[in-house]
Amino acid sequence: MHLSRTPLGTDAAAATRTRPYALDALRTEDAVRELADRAEITDALYRFGLGQDLHDRALFRSAFADDATLDFGPAAAAWGGHSPVMTGADTIVDTILTGFDGRVGTSHTVSNPRVAVAADRGSAELTALVEAQHLLTADRTTYALLKNLYAVALVPAGSGSGSGFGGGSAGDDGAGGGDAAGAGRWLIRTLRIDNIWYSGDPGAVFG
Repeated sequence: MHLSRTPLGTDAAAATRTRPYALDALRTEDAVRELADRAEITDALYRFGLGQDLHDRALFRSAFADDATLDFGPAAAAWGGHSPVMTGADTIVDTILTGFDGRVGTSHTVSNPRVAVAADRGSAELTALVEAQHLLTADRTTYALLKNLYAVALVPAGSGSGSGFGGGSAGDDGAGGGDAAGAGRWLIRTLRIDNIWYSGDPGAVFG
C-alpha cells in the first residue's frame, strides 16, 4: 500500500468537513426538502461510479452538467502519473469509457458522504471517500485499488448547465426540476479527485 503524497485540503473539502450540524433546516418541511436534496446529490456520485462499472454510457452521462470539469490530476500525481483536466460532460464520458472499454473493469464503492446545500438551493458541495478497484480484463492479477477523496460541486438540473441526461437506464428516469416539497436531479459541475492510498500498479492500468 502506498500513501498519497498529494495534499487533501481543498476549499470544497474544507467546507464540508467543518460543518457543525447534520441538517441546517429547522422547519419540518424544509428538513424534508433538504434531506431529499441530499439524497439526490449523493445519487449523482452513485451514477458516476455505477455508470463506469456497468459500462453504461447513458447512466454515466446523467451524472454531469454539460459544462462539467473533472480533475484526476491530484490522484494521478500520487504514483507519478499525469492527467489533464477534462472539460465538458461528453469529453469526460468519452475519455473515461473509451479508455477502459474492453480493457479495464471497475467497481466503485462510495462512503462517508457529507453534503452542504446553499441556502437558495442553487448549488451544493459534497465530499466522499470512494474506493475504486480497477482490473485489467486480460490479466486480472494486474490491478489498481485506489482510496480517493472526492470534492464535488453540484448544480440542480435545469439551472443553465444542461440536464446531463442522455437516456434512461437502471431505473434512471431523467427527471429534473423539483418544487418546494421535494428535490429534483442534481448534476456534477466540478469534480476533483485526490488519492489517500493505493495498492497495485496504477501505471499499468491508467497508462
